[in-house]
Amino acid sequence: MIEQKDITGIILAGGKSSRMGTDKGFLKLNGISFMEYSITAMKPLVSQIIIVSNNPDYDIFNLKRVEDIMKDAGPLAGLYSGLKTSKTEFNLVLSCDVPLISTEILELLIKAQESQSDIIQILSKGKTMPLIALYKKCCETKFYELLKNNERRLQVAVNQCKVKNITLSSQTELFTKNINTPEDLKIIIDVSNN
Repeated sequence: MIEQKDITGIILAGGKSSRMGTDKGFLKLNGISFMEYSITAMKPLVSQIIIVSNNPDYDIFNLKRVEDIMKDAGPLAGLYSGLKTSKTEFNLVLSCDVPLISTEILELLIKAQESQSDIIQILSKGKTMPLIALYKKCCETKFYELLKNNERRLQVAVNQCKVKNITLSSQTELFTKNINTPEDLKIIIDVSNN
């Protein structure tokens, strides 16, 4: 397995959150912010955590924060900014809107690493999750080229790399649920209180 010193954590917190109406990283579940859940799940596996966000409020977490190098270009630009800042070959990437994520699920990505794959991502409910994934540093160059050519779609970028999917069991699917709307938040509050 890759050693902790060779992995950087990148948490993307730069979304517009238009459906939620507020910055998702600061939403709370059981009194704990979504960002804190992400940090807690990632910390045992990485040597450093970088938060990619243009919002200086995230500085309260005392982690390295970088702004999008290319503004208003979506998660692909955020991912590129994180990879460009990283000093390690392996990068564990997570969006800040997956509060139930666990260290165990992120560890599956690291354990699955092999030399052929540029990206190892979670597959949950038949859907690939490029924002719960392990990226090699070499993806940075490819992503930059795409952004330069006005390509903003993360899925298009991912499809140009060598990808391996890790399928989750139905019991663990809930732990990778993105919270995008107030309704999603209500469901997850109900589940976590039962």
